[in-house]
Amino acid sequence: MFSISVVITIGGLPGSGTTTMARRLAEHYDLKHVYAGKIFREMAKERDMDIEEFSKVAENNPEIDLEIDRRQREAAEKGDVILEGRLAAFVAAGELDHVKGPDLATLKIWLKAPLEVRSERVAKRERIDVEEARRRIQEREKSELKRYKEIYGVDPTDLSLYDLVLDTSRWSEAETFSILKAAIDPLLEREDP
Repeated sequence: MFSISVVITIGGLPGSGTTTMARRLAEHYDLKHVYAGKIFREMAKERDMDIEEFSKVAENNPEIDLEIDRRQREAAEKGDVILEGRLAAFVAAGELDHVKGPDLATLKIWLKAPLEVRSERVAKRERIDVEEARRRIQEREKSELKRYKEIYGVDPTDLSLYDLVLDTSRWSEAETFSILKAAIDPLLEREDP
């Protein structure tokens, strides 16, 4: 393990590769993976709802998002973690009122890809057609943008908080992993005695 507390955040829109990269990096660096989407899905399942239905409920119930953030901030405070989610960087940086505090992030990463590429990835993953995937992505993004602006007063499309923004459509999964590893390794080596 590391002599410093490692906190890496990975955010991105659906289908950009955040979960794939977060899992690979967590495994490679032996870090815990705390995934906002998984927490959100578990909360939806507890209510017998699909993601789209639960997103609509969450639009009118800010406590859902606030609870996800609190769980992620607790994990960041413990350290040695990859935080994944659209607002993970804001949470780790202590930028949100309900999780104020020092910036705990070692590195804040945002992954992006064009809507067409993301739709194809989601369609393949969820075994649906590309148009249906595109519709779901757009509906989900619209819902999330509305919630984030209303609840937090932040625009998750403003990428100025991130240390690294990477278009995953330009490289293979293995190449993307190599690029991220090349960005992380020097930070960890610099801190390790």
